[in-house]
Amino acid sequence: MTALIYQQNARLRGPQDAEKMKEYHMFAVMKTGGKQYKVQAGDVLRIERIAADAGEKVQFNDVLMIGSTVGTPTIKDAAVQADVIEQIKGEKVIHFVKRRRKHGSKRTKGHRQKLTLVRITEILEKGAGKSGVKAAIGTGSVSAAALAAAKPAKAEKPAKKAEKKAAPKAAAKKPAAADDLKQLSGVGPALEKKLHAAGVTTFAQIADWTEKDIAEMDEKLSFKGRIEREQWVAQAQKLAKS
Repeated sequence: MTALIYQQNARLRGPQDAEKMKEYHMFAVMKTGGKQYKVQAGDVLRIERIAADAGEKVQFNDVLMIGSTVGTPTIKDAAVQADVIEQIKGEKVIHFVKRRRKHGSKRTKGHRQKLTLVRITEILEKGAGKSGVKAAIGTGSVSAAALAAAKPAKAEKPAKKAEKKAAPKAAAKKPAAADDLKQLSGVGPALEKKLHAAGVTTFAQIADWTEKDIAEMDEKLSFKGRIEREQWVAQAQKLAKS
């Protein structure tokens, strides 16, 4: 029947007009947002929101059928192109939940689905890969990582991280050689380990202790006045000079 209409149009209007009529009546079945749509050039659709601004041209590459050609599952190198009219929201849906047996609670929720209004402009049977039109990406059908990957990467951040990692290595200093703290009276191997654990490794550190430092170290390591009794500060000053 359709072929007969094309033949009649060819007789009445000529072969060129018949070809245009054929293109106008061509339909496609495309998939976006987990749904399938049968479309023709000029159709206006409300689809699941895609990542595009109003006025942009997008291309749907998941085409399942064009005319009598059926994909397996999609048709290779075919596409449906459309202009984005605006980003809209669907009608408000009220969802009421009531649990009466154990909890006796109820809750009302409202929801408005985010949608995109598009106008179909062209159906391509071939050449979709060379069209140069931006592919339509659904914001709800792909992960946030995929959307982030679509954005242009910043080349400055890795360089900064590399500088931060390299900086501590360049600024690192060799630790000072530890003194033999057992030369202090009353300090044995066990007490020397305790001093090392507290960060005290040299005579110069002990020589610079103030009364406040001595009190803190007495309390921290339970020396009970040993530092003043044994006169560690005076001994450390002499040992540090020698």
